[in-house]
Amino acid sequence: MAAMDDPGPRGWFGSFGGCFVPEALVPACEQLASAFRAAMADADFLAALAGLQRSYAGRPTPVTEAARLSEVLGVRVLLKREDLAHTGSHKINNAIGQGLLAKRIGKTALVAETGAGQHGVATATVAAHLGLGCTVYMGAKDVARQELNVFRMELLGATVVPVTAGARTLKDATSEALRHWVTAVDSTHYCIGSVLGPHPYPWLVREFQRVIGDEARAQCAELLAVAAPDVVVACVGGGSNAAGTFAGFAGTQARLVGVEAAGGAALTDGRTGVLHGALSWFLQDDDGQIRQAHSISAGLDYPGVGPEHAWLAESGRAEYHTATDEEAVAAAELCARTEGILPALESAHALAWVHRAALAKDLAGGATVLITMSGRGDKDAATMREFLRGRR
Repeated sequence: MAAMDDPGPRGWFGSFGGCFVPEALVPACEQLASAFRAAMADADFLAALAGLQRSYAGRPTPVTEAARLSEVLGVRVLLKREDLAHTGSHKINNAIGQGLLAKRIGKTALVAETGAGQHGVATATVAAHLGLGCTVYMGAKDVARQELNVFRMELLGATVVPVTAGARTLKDATSEALRHWVTAVDSTHYCIGSVLGPHPYPWLVREFQRVIGDEARAQCAELLAVAAPDVVVACVGGGSNAAGTFAGFAGTQARLVGVEAAGGAALTDGRTGVLHGALSWFLQDDDGQIRQAHSISAGLDYPGVGPEHAWLAESGRAEYHTATDEEAVAAAELCARTEGILPALESAHALAWVHRAALAKDLAGGATVLITMSGRGDKDAATMREFLRGRR
């Protein structure tokens, strides 16, 4: 298949993807795939989606020239500002699309998983706007470190269910959301938040997030004397903001770089396996059991990547690197002090790699680098404060 193309009726990106779900969910996945394909060919659906993106989510988000950060790093840095979208991150793009799709197929409620809470907030926001019920599963560890987002979801009318099983993080929340969907599939749509899960979710979420890359490519074409930046960088947990960004540039000569958390680097430390309905790369022990991931960023605290990222890595169209907790926090501080922009800790991993690569001359002096600022850092202020207190 061509880079970032249609994965076909069975949802395969090369040798990754597929639909590995309980028999009770097979009809729901098939219905969703058919409904999504029809919706994306329906001018009325596309007009409704574009209308909400514009009037409700606040699109298009700008590309900001980061002049002072560029001076420090020795490369020209452009920031795609998803932190300025409604609810504070790129997650609203996908939530709006799936909310409209859920109504189109007659569902009355949404169920979602969340790690950092941004997808949960976006899903709760869209559910309130469209008059849908909403239940959000969140690992108990993440509930504790993202109290503000939990309160936001509850204010929006969602039921937040802490998950105490396993590592009490995003993986476990995803497992519980899938179990909920099995019991309520007739009335409930599972609004998955990343390019994970069974077909059609990795494709569907990428297409709803493609607006990031399509906008950024057009904006960069106005700013630059060439067709695209030299390098396009985004953080990768499951990988939705990266997939959406890369989709706009896959057909160009731009170097595509995804940055994982060092403690959850499936493409560096993992191997192939099946989890949450798809075949991809996951952290595993010698017996094939899923290993616990770690990241200071709740949104990157997932032991795998979406199947399309596994294929992009295998095909060589994208490359994947890591950043540590320490590097991410330092990058967030640097961005805040040079640009007056406090990034989410997820986005700070992408900034951290650019910082490291610039110092190591892995980026040519004067190269143009587009970084997707996937979310704002308000939610992480308490986490950063505790981290910095412990370090100083």
